[in-house]
Amino acid sequence: MDNQFTITIHDDNGVKQINLHSFVKKALLYAFVFVGVLVLIAVGTILYLNASIDTMEEKRQGIENAYNKLQEKNKILHENMCLTQKSYEKKKKELAELSDSLSQIETLIGLNQPNEDTSLQERVNLTKMTSEHMATMLQLIPSGSPIEYKGITSKFGNRIHPTLHKREFHHGTDMKAKMRTPVYAPADGIVEYAGYHKRSGFGRLVILQHSYGFRTYYGHLNKVVVKSKQFVRKGDLIAYTGNSGMSNGPHLHYEIRFIHIAVNPYWFIKWNIENYHHIFEKEKKIPWQSLITATANLKVLRATQTLPLSQQEQKSKGNFH
Repeated sequence: MDNQFTITIHDDNGVKQINLHSFVKKALLYAFVFVGVLVLIAVGTILYLNASIDTMEEKRQGIENAYNKLQEKNKILHENMCLTQKSYEKKKKELAELSDSLSQIETLIGLNQPNEDTSLQERVNLTKMTSEHMATMLQLIPSGSPIEYKGITSKFGNRIHPTLHKREFHHGTDMKAKMRTPVYAPADGIVEYAGYHKRSGFGRLVILQHSYGFRTYYGHLNKVVVKSKQFVRKGDLIAYTGNSGMSNGPHLHYEIRFIHIAVNPYWFIKWNIENYHHIFEKEKKIPWQSLITATANLKVLRATQTLPLSQQEQKSKGNFH
């Protein structure tokens, strides 16, 4: 009886008993254990897969968030690139305009066209240096009107002398002026002559000797306030206009000579920083290029910044005729 296993079955037909051997008993037991293990493995696998799916979902969500952030950064970067491109185009345009302006300034002040390798900063520095050079030129060479400009009564060139009534070459310009109008030095220089000059017919005369062979003459003066060998700076008072000598009325005879050659004072009267290049086109008797080269390394430490009152009025009126 110990090696048998009895199964009793109750149904409508009665009670039946089935006896099984113990081997079968063990087989069934092993089967149940195997099934149980399979169930446990299945449950564990399902739980592991669920956990893996959750982890993958979290990673997917993280990647999606990172992608969205990257897209947002790309959008911002694209907008910044667009703004940078616009700014670059604007700066490029401004630099082109600046380069064009520099070219005009370079042409204005007589600079040669720059090489392609010359940087904009070098061109600006060169222009700045040349601006200082311009100020030096205007300080050392006669420029601007020596009196308050009221016009000209007799131009440079051939004319009929107002008192001798004969044709002659007028080496200067007669400028309109009332009696005792202040006369100012148009450039730094030394007083070569100051006094009455009967032989020339200029009456009271001042002659200033300037740099690089320039001289200026001021005739028919009423009063001279400088002395011979005195140094004067541009803008210093040197005399007052009058009617001395061979003159038919108060005015200023203004004359400019370059190495004893008379040149038209009108272009020098007009010469200033605004129309700096104009005189180079109008006055051909002076070797300007050589003069510019000779003065290229000079710099006036204290250039005359303000003009006398009469010249300030002339500048504000812009009255050149």
